Amino acid sequence: MNSFLKHTLPKFARLNPSVEIAVSPRPRKHPIIRGTYINGREKVICVKNLQKEQILEKAHLLRDASGEKLRKVTKPVQSTNEGVRGIWSPYHGAGHSI
Repeated sequence: MNSFLKHTLPKFARLNPSVEIAVSPRPRKHPIIRGTYINGREKVICVKNLQKEQILEKAHLLRDASGEKLRKVTKPVQSTNEGVRGIWSPYHGAGHSI
């Protein structure tokens, strides 16, 4: 974590001026990175035992996230437009005799 703070974090801050970065000590606790978003939500990721490249990936993950809560999509997609082919029916087309 110390090598990330000394070497990688300043470069990350220069490349991402729209991201506010604050470093605060947490004695006797696991290191975390925290993302606070405009919509008021907050995401926290523990970076215990991670290398500086892995911590940078987690920082990119927080930077690229929207802050919205993750939801499972269970409903099928509903379309307002009817399909080009129309609705299928077994009575359409040439009749087949069996």
